[in-house]
Amino acid sequence: MTVNTANSDAAPVYSLHAVHYASSSGNRKASHNFMTPVDIHDLPMPLDFFVWVAVGAGRVILIDTGSERNICESRGHIYLRCPTEGLAALGHTPEDVTDVIVTHMHWDHLGHLAMFPNARIHVHKHEMAHATGCAMCHESLRRPYDVTQVCSLIVALYNDRVCFTEATADVAPGIRLHHVGGHAPGLQVVQVATRRGKVVVASDAMHYFANSILNNPYPVIVDVREYLDGLVLVEQLADSRDHVIPGHDPVVKTMYPTLDAAPYVLDLAAAPRITRPRDLASWIDAAPPAAGK
Repeated sequence: MTVNTANSDAAPVYSLHAVHYASSSGNRKASHNFMTPVDIHDLPMPLDFFVWVAVGAGRVILIDTGSERNICESRGHIYLRCPTEGLAALGHTPEDVTDVIVTHMHWDHLGHLAMFPNARIHVHKHEMAHATGCAMCHESLRRPYDVTQVCSLIVALYNDRVCFTEATADVAPGIRLHHVGGHAPGLQVVQVATRRGKVVVASDAMHYFANSILNNPYPVIVDVREYLDGLVLVEQLADSRDHVIPGHDPVVKTMYPTLDAAPYVLDLAAAPRITRPRDLASWIDAAPPAAGK
């Protein structure tokens, strides 16, 4: 099934939260996060790993599903919690999830699919073709994927639970997908109508704010032009620069308020506590000192 629909002018408003579920080591260097050399190459620059939850109009929409502990730890990262803990902190069970948006099928975005038995799964057709086709004959292209996770999506497909999106698609009124590619052939970003306006979950179209500041892509990439064009597009889709949410930047934890009972859950529909870093110096100042929490 392929979905490609028009957006509604009367979109409902959604709550939007990020759930921080894993981190890389705090001594990860900036040189790992840019395609071309940067002056800050020796600066510690850890990754954080998130999923996102949009709730409204009778829908519980999970944007990416994270990773299983064994897969995350086998790749050298620090697993903090199952993303479903964040759902529980927001008052929802896995069975409540009506839709899963797969921004792309890399290992840190596609785990736990079997935990969401009632969800319709939305994935871009180019991503499925890439992850199950001849591109996987090449180890360098295969490395960001996990075969067990890919197979779980195929199982969901055979159970008639998968929708394939194209260039632009609405999952629900106020939740719109836009294809960008670049980091992965079927990478899609998510535009969410919230109480503070249109927020764009950029996922890995923008790993860090610094990738945009320096116009320098993250080095796991299949199409450089698409990645650079995607950096421009996410800014155009959001109501302001402060309405863009990068996929792995620890600075997001500095910017947004958290739930009192679950400090790993960030309220992205709230006004940010600080403005988005406009240059490299302000990004460095805003970055938390270490991975984890």
